[in-house]
Amino acid sequence: MRRIALPFRPSNAYVPDTCPLPPAAVDCLAVIPARDEAATVGAVVAGVRSALGCAVLVVDDASSDDTTAVARTAGAQTLRLTFGLGAWGATQAGVRYARRNGYRSVITLDADGQHEPMTLPALFEAQQRSGANVVIGTCFGRLSRAKRIAWHYLRTLSGLGLSDFTSGLRLYDASAIEVLAGPEASLLDYQDVGVLMLLAKNGMRMEETEVPMLPRSTGHSRVFASWPVVARYLLHTTVLCVAQIDAGRRRRKALRGEPAAC
Repeated sequence: MRRIALPFRPSNAYVPDTCPLPPAAVDCLAVIPARDEAATVGAVVAGVRSALGCAVLVVDDASSDDTTAVARTAGAQTLRLTFGLGAWGATQAGVRYARRNGYRSVITLDADGQHEPMTLPALFEAQQRSGANVVIGTCFGRLSRAKRIAWHYLRTLSGLGLSDFTSGLRLYDASAIEVLAGPEASLLDYQDVGVLMLLAKNGMRMEETEVPMLPRSTGHSRVFASWPVVARYLLHTTVLCVAQIDAGRRRRKALRGEPAAC
């Protein structure tokens, strides 16, 4: 498989009191998928509104607590799902909301407080500098041994030269929004590699920029909770990658007019 060159070029640390708010933030919607995050989502929403001044949408993934009420009190628009769709399903609901309402970019971040809102302008700076369709906020300090092993394996398998596959801190431009709002993005079990491979397949340019992240205050990682969970994640992702690679080969054969294999 042809390797897609996605060089990592970390930006300088973002200093909020010396950098103006990015003009692109005016047409941006911040999408925060959340499930039972009432303890932290209010502070995250307030931080985003302070850092970017943009609209914020909290997609409540069928929470059993007061996530929606807390988000509204903090000034966010809310979209409550009647049953849980998982992190990517909730995120895609927000992306589709942004497309339907004319937003030109979407910035996604977690509701648990790991992503520092005052670093969000750094993603816009990286996009303006690189012209990328997608900018991913990466923190090398959070890469545990399990993550480093998983990332090495996934880089080899997928051909994506990225440093971090599961960061939920991402900025998508209008072209990326079109791809992710489409039906082909609806059945991805994991937003991580599946979304990135779909974006790459559609010619989207990706850039990473290094940002600080805070340790998780509550709960644990859905992927790296234990080695068995990591193994299950890698198994599922391997199947997804192989399916994407095979689909790409069949598509290229069809374009060349070659008969499909039985």
